Order: sequence, then C-alpha cells, then structure tokens
Amino acid sequence: MPDQRYALTMGTTTAIPVGEYLRMSFPDVDREYRDGELVERTMPDYLHGCTQALLCIFFGALRKRLPFFICVETRMKLREGLYLIPDVAVFWPTEPARVPDSPPLVAIEVLSADDRLTAVREKLQEYRAWGVPHVWLVDPHSRRLYTCDAGLTEVTSFPIPELNVTLEPAEIFD
Repeated sequence: MPDQRYALTMGTTTAIPVGEYLRMSFPDVDREYRDGELVERTMPDYLHGCTQALLCIFFGALRKRLPFFICVETRMKLREGLYLIPDVAVFWPTEPARVPDSPPLVAIEVLSADDRLTAVREKLQEYRAWGVPHVWLVDPHSRRLYTCDAGLTEVTSFPIPELNVTLEPAEIFD
C-alpha cells in the first residue's frame, strides 16, 4: 500500500527524527518521510521498471549535448519534515546536492498496478507546490501520459521548452 503509515510501537506511531530517516535503508523499496512518519511506496512491477529504464535511456542520450542531471528514486527534501522520492528527476542547469533540496526541472512518477491514484495525485501536487516546472505522470499499463498543473491533464507528449526537447510516447512505450 503506497500510503500506509508504519506503526512503530504497539498501536501508536512514533515520530522518527529526520537524521535517523536519512541514515536508514530498507530491504525492499525505499520509504518516503512525512513529518516523522515513514510512508511505504508500492513495489514496482515489470512495466514500471521497464518504463523507468526507458526514461533514463531517453534522458541519458541527451546528456551528451545538454547540461542536465538525471537521477532515479532519489530522496528529495521538499520542506522541513517532507522527503519524497520521484521515480525519475531531471535537474538543470546545475547538479543537485546529495539530498536535493531545490526543485528539479522535471519530476516523473510512473504508475504501478498497486498505486492508489489519490496518493499519487497528492504527491504530484506536492512537487508542483515545491516549484517543479514539469510534473509528469506516466501510466505504462494504459500507455498514457499526464501533466500535473491544477490537476491531471492527459497529453500526447512531454515538451520541455527550456531544453528544446520533447519526449514522445514511442521513446518509453515498447
């Protein structure tokens, strides 16, 4: 469950200090951090992983001519007490800190079959509120693309005018 909160003691939730969270690792999928609580993320399925890899290949090929920095599943500090993990992020024009605390140019979430759309929408809105100019949602199961502004809008491609680049569906859907 993507929005499950971990009960750390018998029946109650105990706040975890942010420093402890930043030192933690998990045996499966990394957790996000919301005001002292660990938030479980869904386990990616094959289509999720394949799409994420193709997104990285697309942006990786462009790195030879454009000054941007790609990262996958990297903890990012949106505000004090809130650390989210986008599936893919693109920073431009400078390389981010080890734990980025300024918005990337692009934040991308890829849907897995078990994702709850309400939780995903909330996360996308948080990226927008943080100041990410391009917030995208990719649904590899339905082969659809969405941008997030005031809400989700289905689109036929993802343009990035700052880089004079457009990501077409053929680049990420087999």
